[in-house]
Amino acid sequence: MAPDREHISVCICTYKRPHLLADLLNALSDQVTEGLFTYSAVVVDNDINKTAQKAVEDYLKTGSCVVNYQNEPEQNIALARNKAVENAIGEYIAFIDDDEIPEATWLFHLYQALHSYNCDAALGPVKPYYPSGTPEWLVKSKLCERPSYRTGTILHWGNTRTGNVLMKKELFDDPTNHFGREFGRTGGEDIEFFRRMAGLGKVFVWCNEAPTYEMVPQDRWTEEFYVQRYLRIGGLVGEKARRRESAGYGIYLLTKSIAWVALMGTVLPVSLVLGRHLYMRANAKIMYNLGLISAFFGRTILRYRDE
Repeated sequence: MAPDREHISVCICTYKRPHLLADLLNALSDQVTEGLFTYSAVVVDNDINKTAQKAVEDYLKTGSCVVNYQNEPEQNIALARNKAVENAIGEYIAFIDDDEIPEATWLFHLYQALHSYNCDAALGPVKPYYPSGTPEWLVKSKLCERPSYRTGTILHWGNTRTGNVLMKKELFDDPTNHFGREFGRTGGEDIEFFRRMAGLGKVFVWCNEAPTYEMVPQDRWTEEFYVQRYLRIGGLVGEKARRRESAGYGIYLLTKSIAWVALMGTVLPVSLVLGRHLYMRANAKIMYNLGLISAFFGRTILRYRDE
Protein backbone atom coordinates (compact mmCIF):
# COMPACT_ATOMS: atom_id res chain seq x y z
CA MET A 1 0.00 0.00 0.00
CA ALA A 2 1.48 3.34 -1.04
CA PRO A 3 2.05 5.46 2.10
CA ASP A 4 1.35 8.75 0.32
CA ARG A 5 -2.14 7.74 -0.80
CA GLU A 6 -5.28 7.34 1.22
CA HIS A 7 -6.69 3.85 1.60
CA ILE A 8 -10.22 2.43 1.41
CA SER A 9 -11.29 -0.81 3.07
CA VAL A 10 -14.23 -2.32 1.19
CA CYS A 11 -16.28 -4.20 3.80
CA ILE A 12 -18.44 -7.12 2.67
CA CYS A 13 -20.66 -9.08 5.05
CA THR A 14 -21.83 -12.35 3.53
CA TYR A 15 -24.08 -15.26 4.46
CA LYS A 16 -24.32 -18.45 2.41
CA ARG A 17 -23.91 -16.78 -1.00
CA PRO A 18 -20.43 -17.86 -2.13
CA HIS A 19 -21.17 -17.62 -5.86
CA LEU A 20 -22.44 -14.05 -5.59
CA LEU A 21 -19.48 -13.17 -3.37
CA ALA A 22 -17.10 -14.53 -6.00
CA ASP A 23 -18.68 -12.28 -8.66
CA LEU A 24 -18.35 -9.26 -6.37
CA LEU A 25 -14.69 -9.95 -5.59
CA ASN A 26 -13.93 -10.27 -9.29
CA ALA A 27 -15.58 -6.90 -9.91
CA LEU A 28 -13.44 -5.31 -7.20
CA SER A 29 -10.31 -6.26 -9.14
CA ASP A 30 -11.08 -3.66 -11.78
CA GLN A 31 -11.78 -0.55 -9.70
CA VAL A 32 -10.51 2.72 -11.16
CA THR A 33 -8.43 4.79 -8.74
CA GLU A 34 -6.69 7.38 -10.98
CA GLY A 35 -3.81 7.07 -8.53
CA LEU A 36 -5.78 8.91 -5.81
CA PHE A 37 -6.18 6.03 -3.36
CA THR A 38 -5.49 2.37 -2.76
CA TYR A 39 -8.03 -0.20 -1.60
CA SER A 40 -8.44 -3.68 -0.18
CA ALA A 41 -11.37 -5.79 1.01
CA VAL A 42 -12.55 -7.24 4.30
CA VAL A 43 -14.92 -10.19 3.96
CA VAL A 44 -16.83 -11.21 7.09
CA ASP A 45 -18.43 -14.62 6.71
CA ASN A 46 -21.50 -14.62 8.97
CA ASP A 47 -21.94 -18.38 8.67
CA ILE A 48 -20.58 -20.67 11.41
CA ASN A 49 -19.82 -23.23 8.67
CA LYS A 50 -17.58 -20.72 6.82
CA THR A 51 -19.31 -21.19 3.47
CA ALA A 52 -17.57 -18.10 2.03
CA GLN A 53 -14.03 -19.19 2.85
CA LYS A 54 -13.43 -21.22 -0.29
CA ALA A 55 -14.73 -18.42 -2.52
CA VAL A 56 -12.19 -16.05 -0.96
CA GLU A 57 -9.37 -18.60 -1.20
CA ASP A 58 -10.17 -19.27 -4.87
CA TYR A 59 -10.23 -15.56 -5.63
CA LEU A 60 -6.87 -14.95 -3.96
CA LYS A 61 -5.20 -17.43 -6.33
CA THR A 62 -5.63 -15.05 -9.27
CA GLY A 63 -7.37 -11.88 -8.04
CA SER A 64 -5.54 -8.59 -7.65
CA CYS A 65 -7.42 -7.18 -4.64
CA VAL A 66 -6.03 -7.93 -1.19
CA VAL A 67 -8.76 -9.65 0.88
CA ASN A 68 -8.84 -10.10 4.65
CA TYR A 69 -11.17 -13.02 5.48
CA GLN A 70 -12.90 -13.08 8.87
CA ASN A 71 -15.60 -15.28 10.36
CA GLU A 72 -18.41 -14.13 12.66
CA PRO A 73 -20.07 -17.38 13.78
CA GLU A 74 -23.12 -15.78 15.43
CA GLN A 75 -25.73 -15.04 12.77
CA ASN A 76 -26.10 -11.32 13.37
CA ILE A 77 -25.54 -8.75 10.62
CA ALA A 78 -24.68 -6.01 13.13
CA LEU A 79 -21.91 -8.10 14.68
CA ALA A 80 -20.63 -8.93 11.20
CA ARG A 81 -20.49 -5.23 10.30
CA ASN A 82 -18.69 -4.43 13.55
CA LYS A 83 -16.09 -7.12 12.86
CA ALA A 84 -15.56 -5.70 9.37
CA VAL A 85 -14.95 -2.25 10.84
CA GLU A 86 -12.54 -3.68 13.42
CA ASN A 87 -10.46 -5.23 10.65
CA ALA A 88 -10.59 -2.26 8.27
CA ILE A 89 -7.45 -0.27 7.56
CA GLY A 90 -6.90 3.16 6.08
CA GLU A 91 -8.87 6.37 6.22
CA TYR A 92 -12.16 5.23 4.64
CA ILE A 93 -14.62 2.37 4.86
CA ALA A 94 -16.90 1.33 2.00
CA PHE A 95 -19.80 -1.05 2.53
CA ILE A 96 -21.32 -3.10 -0.27
CA ASP A 97 -23.69 -6.07 -0.01
CA ASP A 98 -22.61 -9.51 -1.19
CA ASP A 99 -25.33 -9.63 -3.86
CA GLU A 100 -24.25 -6.36 -5.51
CA ILE A 101 -21.87 -5.68 -8.39
CA PRO A 102 -20.25 -2.23 -8.69
CA GLU A 103 -19.26 -0.38 -11.82
CA ALA A 104 -15.51 0.00 -12.39
CA THR A 105 -15.65 3.67 -11.33
CA TRP A 106 -17.69 2.96 -8.19
CA LEU A 107 -15.08 3.74 -5.56
CA PHE A 108 -13.59 6.58 -7.62
CA HIS A 109 -16.88 8.50 -7.82
CA LEU A 110 -17.72 7.94 -4.15
CA TYR A 111 -14.24 9.12 -3.17
CA GLN A 112 -14.56 12.25 -5.31
CA ALA A 113 -18.02 13.04 -3.94
CA LEU A 114 -16.89 12.65 -0.35
CA HIS A 115 -14.08 15.13 -0.94
CA SER A 116 -15.98 17.52 -3.21
CA TYR A 117 -18.83 18.00 -0.74
CA ASN A 118 -16.67 17.75 2.40
CA CYS A 119 -19.08 15.27 3.94
CA ASP A 120 -18.77 12.30 6.27
CA ALA A 121 -20.30 9.70 3.96
CA ALA A 122 -21.27 9.43 0.30
CA LEU A 123 -23.98 7.02 -0.83
CA GLY A 124 -24.79 5.77 -4.31
CA PRO A 125 -27.79 4.10 -5.97
CA VAL A 126 -28.48 0.37 -5.79
CA LYS A 127 -30.20 -0.68 -8.98
CA PRO A 128 -31.95 -4.03 -9.51
CA TYR A 129 -30.46 -6.57 -11.92
CA TYR A 130 -33.16 -8.89 -13.25
CA PRO A 131 -31.85 -12.24 -14.52
CA SER A 132 -33.50 -14.09 -17.37
CA GLY A 133 -36.88 -15.46 -16.38
CA THR A 134 -37.80 -12.71 -13.92
CA PRO A 135 -41.61 -12.31 -13.94
CA GLU A 136 -42.80 -9.32 -15.94
CA TRP A 137 -45.12 -8.20 -13.13
CA LEU A 138 -42.17 -7.86 -10.75
CA VAL A 139 -40.15 -5.71 -13.16
CA LYS A 140 -43.16 -3.50 -13.94
CA SER A 141 -44.12 -3.15 -10.27
CA LYS A 142 -40.77 -1.45 -9.49
CA LEU A 143 -40.86 -3.03 -6.02
CA CYS A 144 -37.12 -3.66 -6.32
CA GLU A 145 -36.27 -0.07 -7.22
CA ARG A 146 -35.10 2.48 -4.66
CA PRO A 147 -35.24 6.28 -4.56
CA SER A 148 -32.51 8.24 -6.32
CA TYR A 149 -31.38 11.86 -5.97
CA ARG A 150 -29.24 14.49 -7.63
CA THR A 151 -25.55 14.26 -6.86
CA GLY A 152 -24.70 16.47 -3.89
CA THR A 153 -28.13 16.11 -2.28
CA ILE A 154 -27.80 16.07 1.51
CA LEU A 155 -29.58 12.98 2.78
CA HIS A 156 -31.79 12.66 5.81
CA TRP A 157 -30.64 9.71 7.92
CA GLY A 158 -33.89 7.91 7.08
CA ASN A 159 -32.73 7.65 3.45
CA THR A 160 -29.39 6.02 4.27
CA ARG A 161 -28.14 2.42 4.32
CA THR A 162 -24.92 0.45 3.96
CA GLY A 163 -25.64 -1.23 0.63
CA ASN A 164 -23.50 1.27 -1.26
CA VAL A 165 -21.60 3.80 0.82
CA LEU A 166 -18.16 5.26 1.45
CA MET A 167 -17.60 6.84 4.85
CA LYS A 168 -14.79 8.28 6.90
CA LYS A 169 -13.29 5.64 9.16
CA GLU A 170 -13.01 8.24 11.93
CA LEU A 171 -16.76 7.85 12.46
CA PHE A 172 -15.85 4.68 14.34
CA ASP A 173 -13.05 6.18 16.45
CA ASP A 174 -15.44 6.35 19.39
CA PRO A 175 -15.93 2.69 20.42
CA THR A 176 -19.59 3.40 21.23
CA ASN A 177 -20.20 4.24 17.55
CA HIS A 178 -21.01 0.74 16.36
CA PHE A 179 -23.88 -1.20 14.81
CA GLY A 180 -26.39 -2.30 17.43
CA ARG A 181 -26.52 -6.06 17.87
CA GLU A 182 -30.22 -5.81 18.82
CA PHE A 183 -30.90 -5.20 15.09
CA GLY A 184 -28.87 -8.23 14.06
CA ARG A 185 -31.77 -10.30 12.74
CA THR A 186 -34.39 -7.63 12.10
CA GLY A 187 -32.32 -5.33 9.90
CA GLY A 188 -32.22 -1.56 10.28
CA GLU A 189 -28.89 -1.53 12.10
CA ASP A 190 -27.41 0.68 9.38
CA ILE A 191 -30.19 3.30 9.46
CA GLU A 192 -30.01 3.39 13.25
CA PHE A 193 -26.25 4.00 13.02
CA PHE A 194 -26.74 6.89 10.59
CA ARG A 195 -29.46 8.31 12.83
CA ARG A 196 -27.01 8.52 15.70
CA MET A 197 -24.31 10.00 13.47
CA ALA A 198 -26.75 12.65 12.22
CA GLY A 199 -27.40 13.54 15.84
CA LEU A 200 -23.68 14.25 16.14
CA GLY A 201 -23.83 16.63 13.18
CA LYS A 202 -22.44 14.27 10.53
CA VAL A 203 -23.40 14.95 6.91
CA PHE A 204 -24.25 12.41 4.19
CA VAL A 205 -24.55 13.18 0.48
CA TRP A 206 -25.77 11.37 -2.61
CA CYS A 207 -23.52 10.39 -5.52
CA ASN A 208 -25.61 9.32 -8.49
CA GLU A 209 -22.53 8.42 -10.57
CA ALA A 210 -21.62 5.48 -8.31
CA PRO A 211 -24.24 2.78 -8.88
CA THR A 212 -24.13 -0.85 -7.86
CA TYR A 213 -26.39 -3.54 -9.27
CA GLU A 214 -28.29 -5.90 -6.97
CA MET A 215 -29.25 -9.36 -8.16
CA VAL A 216 -32.96 -10.17 -7.85
CA PRO A 217 -32.81 -13.95 -7.28
CA GLN A 218 -35.56 -16.44 -7.91
CA ASP A 219 -36.58 -16.63 -4.26
CA ARG A 220 -37.70 -13.00 -4.58
CA TRP A 221 -40.00 -13.64 -7.51
CA THR A 222 -43.08 -14.44 -5.40
CA GLU A 223 -45.85 -12.25 -4.03
CA GLU A 224 -45.37 -13.81 -0.59
CA PHE A 225 -41.82 -12.46 -0.37
CA TYR A 226 -42.96 -8.85 -0.77
CA VAL A 227 -45.96 -9.27 1.53
CA GLN A 228 -43.59 -10.47 4.27
CA ARG A 229 -40.92 -7.87 3.50
CA TYR A 230 -43.29 -4.91 3.77
CA LEU A 231 -45.06 -6.29 6.84
CA ARG A 232 -41.68 -6.62 8.55
CA ILE A 233 -40.37 -3.20 7.53
CA GLY A 234 -43.60 -1.49 8.53
CA GLY A 235 -43.52 -3.30 11.85
CA LEU A 236 -40.01 -2.11 12.63
CA VAL A 237 -41.03 1.49 11.85
CA GLY A 238 -44.09 1.07 14.05
CA GLU A 239 -41.98 -0.21 16.93
CA LYS A 240 -39.70 2.81 16.69
CA ALA A 241 -42.67 5.18 16.49
CA ARG A 242 -44.12 3.65 19.65
CA ARG A 243 -40.83 4.16 21.52
CA ARG A 244 -40.22 7.72 20.32
CA GLU A 245 -40.06 10.41 22.99
CA SER A 246 -42.19 12.64 20.79
CA ALA A 247 -45.71 11.24 21.07
CA GLY A 248 -46.86 13.67 18.40
CA TYR A 249 -44.58 12.11 15.79
CA GLY A 250 -45.90 8.64 16.56
CA ILE A 251 -49.50 9.79 16.27
CA TYR A 252 -48.66 11.46 12.97
CA LEU A 253 -47.25 8.20 11.57
CA LEU A 254 -50.21 6.22 12.87
CA THR A 255 -52.76 8.61 11.35
CA LYS A 256 -50.88 8.61 8.05
CA SER A 257 -50.80 4.80 7.95
CA ILE A 258 -54.52 4.49 8.67
CA ALA A 259 -55.23 6.89 5.81
CA TRP A 260 -52.99 4.90 3.44
CA VAL A 261 -54.70 1.61 4.31
CA ALA A 262 -58.11 3.17 3.71
CA LEU A 263 -57.02 4.64 0.39
CA MET A 264 -55.23 1.51 -0.88
CA GLY A 265 -58.18 -0.60 0.23
CA THR A 266 -60.33 1.20 -2.34
CA VAL A 267 -57.61 1.00 -5.00
CA LEU A 268 -56.84 -2.71 -4.56
CA PRO A 269 -59.94 -4.13 -6.35
CA VAL A 270 -59.38 -1.80 -9.30
CA SER A 271 -55.70 -2.74 -9.50
CA LEU A 272 -56.63 -6.40 -9.89
CA VAL A 273 -58.23 -5.50 -13.22
CA LEU A 274 -55.47 -3.13 -14.36
CA GLY A 275 -52.59 -5.53 -13.84
CA ARG A 276 -50.76 -7.73 -11.36
CA HIS A 277 -47.91 -5.21 -11.04
CA LEU A 278 -50.31 -2.48 -9.88
CA TYR A 279 -52.06 -4.90 -7.54
CA MET A 280 -48.73 -5.79 -5.89
CA ARG A 281 -47.73 -2.13 -5.51
CA ALA A 282 -51.01 -1.41 -3.73
CA ASN A 283 -50.77 -4.59 -1.68
CA ALA A 284 -47.20 -3.78 -0.58
CA LYS A 285 -48.37 -0.35 0.56
CA ILE A 286 -51.16 -1.92 2.58
CA MET A 287 -48.84 -4.51 4.16
CA TYR A 288 -46.31 -1.85 5.18
CA ASN A 289 -48.93 0.30 6.86
CA LEU A 290 -50.75 -2.63 8.48
CA GLY A 291 -47.41 -3.73 9.91
CA LEU A 292 -46.79 -0.24 11.25
CA ILE A 293 -50.25 0.09 12.81
CA SER A 294 -50.07 -3.33 14.44
CA ALA A 295 -46.60 -2.73 15.90
CA PHE A 296 -47.58 0.72 17.13
CA PHE A 297 -50.21 -0.96 19.29
CA GLY A 298 -47.73 -3.52 20.58
CA ARG A 299 -48.07 -6.48 18.22
CA THR A 300 -45.33 -6.86 15.65
CA ILE A 301 -46.50 -9.37 13.04
CA LEU A 302 -43.04 -10.13 11.62
CA ARG A 303 -39.74 -9.02 13.17
CA TYR A 304 -37.07 -11.25 11.70
CA ARG A 305 -35.88 -11.64 8.13
CA ASP A 306 -36.06 -15.43 8.28
CA GLU A 307 -39.63 -15.66 9.60
